Amino acid sequence: MAISPAALACIVLAHEDPRHVRRLVEALDPFPVFLHCDARTSESVFRAMTDGLPERVRVLPRIRTGWAKWENVAAEVEGYRAALAETDASHVAVLTGSDYPLANAAEIQDLLEAHPEESFIDARPLPHPAWGRDGGAARIRFPHWAWRKHMLRVPVPRRVPRDVVFAGGSQLKVLARHHAEAVVEVVDSRPDLVRFWKRVWIADETFVPSVLRSPALVPDFADEHVPHALWWIGWDGTAQKSPPWLGTADAGRLLERRTEPGVAPQHVFARKFSTAVSSDLLDVIDAAFDLHTEAAREVVAP
Repeated sequence: MAISPAALACIVLAHEDPRHVRRLVEALDPFPVFLHCDARTSESVFRAMTDGLPERVRVLPRIRTGWAKWENVAAEVEGYRAALAETDASHVAVLTGSDYPLANAAEIQDLLEAHPEESFIDARPLPHPAWGRDGGAARIRFPHWAWRKHMLRVPVPRRVPRDVVFAGGSQLKVLARHHAEAVVEVVDSRPDLVRFWKRVWIADETFVPSVLRSPALVPDFADEHVPHALWWIGWDGTAQKSPPWLGTADAGRLLERRTEPGVAPQHVFARKFSTAVSSDLLDVIDAAFDLHTEAAREVVAP
């Protein structure tokens, strides 16, 4: 089956582990990749991540991102902007540098062709029961700062925008082209919302979901999305701020979940992986889903 490089454009937000990032980039072949490397990352790691990449990869201008900061949204939006300007992709995916595909390009293209105008995003209106006692409302209502992976909250309620339906979901998503365009348009035309979200807690989990779920901003989103995440994440039931790293011990449940009958659509990505913990598991994934990453394995990180 012929693969159109424009079926999907991939934004990859990375800050470490250049060997895995390059393996991820190769596994996404032939889709165009827009790679953002955190400006805080050392020059040696940045060079190991980006030197000699194929022509289908564009390295985005570097922004100083960080845990729970608005700048993560800013980097994502710059990825949308570049993907829309430089490709005619029908969809744009947002991945981190610790993700990996669970499907080859032909299967991913088939899925997107079956949903040509639809986004894949599980955007839940707030309050969302999984987000604590207040369902995440405090994230929006009070101004926040992130400092050394600690939350600083000013306990003074602030006025919230009236034309926004607040929602939350994962940073990981696949947006239809017209929804990516809508997000960029809101960023460019509504500086008031950008100012407001700069003090929202973990803005990358609420900004895009809220924009898309607000009829005043994106009128037809309710009928133009699949409320299903395309990522398998190896949560193991323990209380953790971040998903656990995946290794060979997770191969059984990952492959079982990926191929379980009755799950539609199937997961086509997973997280999270690292060179140190996950290399053997990634070999299993490559073999199971016909991914080809031999060249990436020869890249040596500093």
